[in-house]
Amino acid sequence: MTVAELTIAVLLVLVGVGATVVVLTRDPTRQALVLSAYGVLLGVLMVALSAPDVGMSQLAVGAAVVPLLVALAIVKCEKEVRARRRAEGAGEDR
Repeated sequence: MTVAELTIAVLLVLVGVGATVVVLTRDPTRQALVLSAYGVLLGVLMVALSAPDVGMSQLAVGAAVVPLLVALAIVKCEKEVRARRRAEGAGEDR
């Protein structure tokens, strides 16, 4: 087995483990972080498989944009929940 084949095999195992960790992570904030790490692993795998253009796109989208969107959505949802709780608490005082 050559060094390139060994590298690809190790990366495939890491991607499989990373995918499992993403699925098993329940906290949305941690999911965003794990998803970012998974995106990096996929990008590195693509580069190792001689697809640097796809790997760079994966790094940009999978490791940066998607986790950022998930994190922003989490923040927005938490603000909405807090605002509704305050509104419900104010409505009970009347």
